[in-house]
Amino acid sequence: MAKKIKVTKVKSAINRTKTQKRTLESLGLRKIGQVIEHDASPSIMGMVSKVSHLVSVEESK
Repeated sequence: MAKKIKVTKVKSAINRTKTQKRTLESLGLRKIGQVIEHDASPSIMGMVSKVSHLVSVEESK
C-alpha cells in the first residue's frame, strides 16, 4: 500500500506566481486550513516541494 500524506494549506496564494497558484489548485487546495490526503508519489512530492512555504505536510496513518 502506498504511503499517504496530509497536505494543509497554511498561507495565502495572494502575490504568488501563477505557477504556484496552479500547483496549489492541482493539489486540491483552495482555502487556508483545508486538508487534502494524497499518496506520496514522486509527482505529488514534487508539487509539495514547489509550494512548501505555503503548505504543511504530515504523514497520515
